[in-house]
Amino acid sequence: MWIIAGLGNPGIKYSRTRHNIGFMIVDRLSEEYRISLEEKDLYFIGKGAIEGVEVILLKPLTFMNRSGMAVKKALKKFNVVSEKLSDRFIVIHDDIDLEPGIIKIRRNGSSGGHKGIESIILETGTKDFIRIKIGIGRDKDIPAEEYVLSRFKSSEKKLIADATVNAAHAVVKITTDGVDKAMNMYNRPVKSEAPQV
Repeated sequence: MWIIAGLGNPGIKYSRTRHNIGFMIVDRLSEEYRISLEEKDLYFIGKGAIEGVEVILLKPLTFMNRSGMAVKKALKKFNVVSEKLSDRFIVIHDDIDLEPGIIKIRRNGSSGGHKGIESIILETGTKDFIRIKIGIGRDKDIPAEEYVLSRFKSSEKKLIADATVNAAHAVVKITTDGVDKAMNMYNRPVKSEAPQV
């Protein structure tokens, strides 16, 4: 069983903002694979299957900077210990250091300054979990903490729509064929057409 967490902030105010792209991708997986998400205390959660692989979809409701609280509770609920996160846990999140629409998959590593990832590392006590990072770009004239809460420009929407499709397919590739094959396929600039898996 895989646990797939998309990071974001709850509420209409933050819907469709750059920081919420993780939520968008979990919502896409939920719709595509008919996995209903229900609100349970600290998160929206749904259990189902992706191409025959059992998964848990998760959207923390603790706000981005405290994502680790919800993740820790979910991992405990499903008896997933920190030592096993590297082969059972995927986090999907925005990355301000990547151009809009670029996808990068990482096996592990530091938070890179991302507060949601930082919180998960702190709460779980490990950096060894898979991340799917989606580029949201940056604007040198806008402070980062404001920029991530802005919505995508019209000129970026096609790139982000394609990236959302590709990131969802990357989840499928990781869970069915392994992270190495997924990295080989998706660690490159996003194309207008999503690869078939």
